[in-house]
Amino acid sequence: MRSDVIHTLLVANRGEIACRIFRTCRDLGITTVAVYSDADADALHVREADLAVRLPGAAPSDTYLRGDLVVAAARAAGADAVHPGYGFLSENAAFAAAVQDAGLVWVGPPVKAIELMASKTRAKELMAGAGVPLLAPVDPATAGPGDLPLLLKAAAGGGGRGMRVVRELDALPGELLAAAAEAASAFGDGEVFAEPYVERGRHVEVQVMADAHDTVWALGTRDCSLQRRHQKVIEEAPAPGLDDGLRDRLHEAAVAAARAVGYRGAGTVEFLVSAEGRPYFLEMNTRLQVEHPVTEAVFGLDLVALQLRVAEGEPLPAPEPPQPSGHAVEARLYAEDPARDWQPQTGALHTLEVPEGPGLRLDTGYTGGDTIGVHYDPMIAKVIAHAPTRTEAVRLLARALERARIHGPVTNRDLLVRSLRHPDFAAARLDTGFYDRHLAELTAPGADRDPATAALAATLAEAVRGPEAVRPTRPGGPAPARFGAWRNVPSQPQRKRYRSEPDGAEHEVAYRTSRTGVPEPHETPGTRVLNATPDRVTIEVDGVTRHFTITAHGDRVHVDATDASYTFTALPRFTDPATHTAPGSLLAPMPGTVVRLAEGLAAGVTVEAGQPLIWLEAMKMEHRILAPASGTLTALHAAPGHQVEVGALLAVVQEDPADTPVPVPVPEETA
Repeated sequence: MRSDVIHTLLVANRGEIACRIFRTCRDLGITTVAVYSDADADALHVREADLAVRLPGAAPSDTYLRGDLVVAAARAAGADAVHPGYGFLSENAAFAAAVQDAGLVWVGPPVKAIELMASKTRAKELMAGAGVPLLAPVDPATAGPGDLPLLLKAAAGGGGRGMRVVRELDALPGELLAAAAEAASAFGDGEVFAEPYVERGRHVEVQVMADAHDTVWALGTRDCSLQRRHQKVIEEAPAPGLDDGLRDRLHEAAVAAARAVGYRGAGTVEFLVSAEGRPYFLEMNTRLQVEHPVTEAVFGLDLVALQLRVAEGEPLPAPEPPQPSGHAVEARLYAEDPARDWQPQTGALHTLEVPEGPGLRLDTGYTGGDTIGVHYDPMIAKVIAHAPTRTEAVRLLARALERARIHGPVTNRDLLVRSLRHPDFAAARLDTGFYDRHLAELTAPGADRDPATAALAATLAEAVRGPEAVRPTRPGGPAPARFGAWRNVPSQPQRKRYRSEPDGAEHEVAYRTSRTGVPEPHETPGTRVLNATPDRVTIEVDGVTRHFTITAHGDRVHVDATDASYTFTALPRFTDPATHTAPGSLLAPMPGTVVRLAEGLAAGVTVEAGQPLIWLEAMKMEHRILAPASGTLTALHAAPGHQVEVGALLAVVQEDPADTPVPVPVPEETA
């Protein structure tokens, strides 16, 4: 007999995870309640919920991190339960207690379990007593050369915040201060600890699910080694390349960790596996993980439904979990530019279309027409593929991402596709240093891409878009312009210039307008235009026919082919001198908040090339603004607490003529 039947559930979160939880609630007949900040007033999770309650403000600290407001919202909406999702208050013991004190069902682990695992330092002490393998901690005050490299971690942290790798003792004091400052800002707790940094280690985790009837499931392993800034990018289940003995050890350690804290609900026990195959406990996340869909796919389960079942007091369906089947891979699609230090991007997301089909799943908090703002994580969506084998799942996911239509801010889509097809990934040679080694090649212009032909397609589509170029021959719309070849005409060729995004390469296309008003390419041997309409162009190049879909948003043109996608900014024929920026200008690469300045930074001081001068926080990340050259700081327009827009002038460095300048990254334009 259920003791706490849930009828109305408030999700104390936003975006993708709120939408995902609502999906299960609809299947179970549970009424859903969203909370939202002013920045999220028209967000997808608000549109999909049955009821919604506003949390006044935009910053997380004023809204989604205000437990008192969330509990009040649950009461106002008549909810009888709260699901925390992940991030924000999901691992906050005080919030869990407040939910229960208000007479609401908490869809999460016991408060005591959250408290015991909230501090990584205390959790490690507890795990040592439970026989879980650990890395020996290092006291930063007594660390010597033999202890290097070290990994500094926020005791109350997660998501890569407050983490630093230290390879030189001289850098340790400064990195300790930086890690503590970031930890205090992100979690309200500046405690930092140090442990050995395992080179070429793998991030392997075990999903656990436990009920109040002494049943604990270990739902296989996941590999989450492909990370940037200690945050996961690609995850898969089961973790490939582990022998049966190591898998058993990981499962046993995860179950022991859950039992040691009297765990209930969904949780994840994370391990670092050395190159020699030795596992070490990292932490236990007392919540649902972002990467939970790969486990769901392999085991055929709905983990959110199981969370709700356990919260209602019911036992898990069986003493043992179901047998796994096949392989699943998940890629996180971020609005960011990997080639520019992973800078997050903002702006209108005009189109988000990911192919549907057997084995494919899309979890997202956005649809086409939404706006990606500055206040929250830059993840747009998670794309998941499930297939009988790892090779098939990876191939299916890469192709789905390649065929997706994503128009708006720069994303990491191309990086994801190349990562999935990289020889090291295909061979399961995985470790957390993957992007440290391969980022340059993964973001370099690809030999398989043909931006020149894509720019030609964009030009032809624009040329036939005007009413004078349309030749309607059937009711309801224009007929396509069809070409078998073209002939010379006496008119001079017209030229169109584009800048390719995000690499900044320029392309010029020349074309003539025939006597029939149809555009024809100029000086493009081996190229035949077979079909052209305002939104679709078919071109044959050296005997191979390719189709292009063209979509324009202002001066931005998106060209989607079957094997690649391109974004261009249309350029004027002549450059406007007013658009040039004075040499030495430091511009904000994204909207954000200035969180600190280099010590003693002021107009008139001398700076060194590459020296960090200003720290910006945007979309849950800190970004350093570096001196472009050695010289004198002649102007400083930034101060801690200032909100800045993309392209804002932060400072100016007058270069020392004796030094060679270091290029300043140009801010990414966002549509």
